[in-house]
Amino acid sequence: MPMLLEVEGLDVRYGRTQAVRGVSLDVAGAEVVTVLGANGAGKSSLLKAVAGAVKPAGGRVVFDGADITALSAPERVRRGLVLVPEGRQILVSLTVHENLLMGAYGRRDGDVARDIDGIYARFSNLAARRDMLASVLSGGEQQMLAISRALLARPRLMMLDEPSLGLSPLLVGRLFDLIRELNRDGLAILLVEQNTRMALRTASRGYVMELGRIVLDGPADRLADNEALAAAYLGSH
Repeated sequence: MPMLLEVEGLDVRYGRTQAVRGVSLDVAGAEVVTVLGANGAGKSSLLKAVAGAVKPAGGRVVFDGADITALSAPERVRRGLVLVPEGRQILVSLTVHENLLMGAYGRRDGDVARDIDGIYARFSNLAARRDMLASVLSGGEQQMLAISRALLARPRLMMLDEPSLGLSPLLVGRLFDLIRELNRDGLAILLVEQNTRMALRTASRGYVMELGRIVLDGPADRLADNEALAAAYLGSH
């Protein structure tokens, strides 16, 4: 299976602290891969380095066969590699519609309005609040807005950092339904998620990080079924 994303020996440092230590992973086109681990394992730092938001201290990132390690974050977005960060980071001083337009900022085609109409058709709550400030949205609506904003960049691979954080169980279920739907439409997804059970039900493969390193990897069903591994690394979600 050809790989869309290949991360090879990635290191991330913040001063004397090494957050990511020689991590290698890959994601095929139209595949969901999850990265699991406790808080502080280095998962978010890994995604930021892949997205270009943090400069790695070593290793390389290959996307669609091209080494993109030296490219800026905006250039990575233009190539189809998009991050939905932890905490959503929507612009609460802008309207819902203005947030969506920000997602399409780097596009040069004429289909933005059509794509936004498609977002509103998919998410009726966003359509109803299109002219309201994003600050009035609920947590679940803010997450949908963050994902919708990312979709307007027309990604080939979307990285999601803790998308279920702070959501009710009902909204978590809807969120993972959306992730599966986007994947069925052909979008590759790299998912960092504390809700390990939902993540492993959704992904085809998983990696487990501990103290900046990959300590386990394999098919999602194998990771989910191994009780000893679950107790040691995956928590009780």
